[in-house]
Amino acid sequence: MKNIIEFKVWGRYALFTDPLTRVGGEKCSYHIPTYEALKGVVKSIYWKPTIIWVIDEVRVMKRIRTQTKGMKPVDMSGGNSLAYYTYLADVEYEVRAHFEPNKHRPELMKEDYIEGKHFNIAKRMLDRGGRQDIFLGTRECQGYVEPCTYEDIDKGHYGDAGEVGYGLTFHGFDYPDETGKNEMVARFWMPKMINGRIKFPRPEECVHRKFIRALKPKDFKAGKTLQDVSATETEWVES
Repeated sequence: MKNIIEFKVWGRYALFTDPLTRVGGEKCSYHIPTYEALKGVVKSIYWKPTIIWVIDEVRVMKRIRTQTKGMKPVDMSGGNSLAYYTYLADVEYEVRAHFEPNKHRPELMKEDYIEGKHFNIAKRMLDRGGRQDIFLGTRECQGYVEPCTYEDIDKGHYGDAGEVGYGLTFHGFDYPDETGKNEMVARFWMPKMINGRIKFPRPEECVHRKFIRALKPKDFKAGKTLQDVSATETEWVES
């Protein structure tokens, strides 16, 4: 099956946090990237509603370092407040991911799911550095991607470090577009880094979940794109 891509992603800073607890106040990054953050990177490389990206594993290539910065985030009541954000500094990861057909979009599957087509487009977009801007966790953490060969060997700074366990950590979100349920749910798991490699469970394998809110899936049509015209009016335009 031609549905696997392997790439290196790096940047000066990264901020991987639990979105449920980072609304306002001070933020402190996890030491390892979350499944949802890496999925966001892959979707910035290439994505269509016909496919679902699954992150298989990631390798931490550089030593884990943190850097704290004084920030002035916008206050909801107006003006700015003062806060300290703790980022990961000088990060680099190797990632292996694959895509699967989105069975909850049968109207798109008939006309748009051609595995070879999506694979070739994804490879071309990866060679060009992605279709959209790459960022690591949050928008201010710019990232960059390029193809690599994800080898099943131990390498990188933690290639012989053994096992490092982490506590309950944010994994990702369940969206109605990918689950068929009209709800948004947060997933959590307890990761282990073994010789720098972290193997992610599939979303349905995560046992710790928290219901966020009711949510309806976005509406897509084959060959067309939804473009906002105003707050109350939308129209379909040819893609």
